[in-house]
Amino acid sequence: MDKINGVPVTDQDVQKWADEAERGYDVDQLRKRGRRPVGDGPGQVVPVRIDETLLSALTERAEKDHVSRSEAIRAAIRAYVA
Repeated sequence: MDKINGVPVTDQDVQKWADEAERGYDVDQLRKRGRRPVGDGPGQVVPVRIDETLLSALTERAEKDHVSRSEAIRAAIRAYVA
């Protein structure tokens, strides 16, 4: 028997899902997939070496500001190039 998240899938489940699909879906109600944009276009990964002291300071600052480390790095770069 097939399972989803450890729960067995019954014939009734499959029929319910098929009926729902045949009625159609409201596209605006479906979950969006993928990462949200962080700038003007698709993001590019840029590997950077950071020593432990700087990484620790970055982590502390990001936590203090309630942002991810990535967002803290982007903010710092934006300030640098402005």
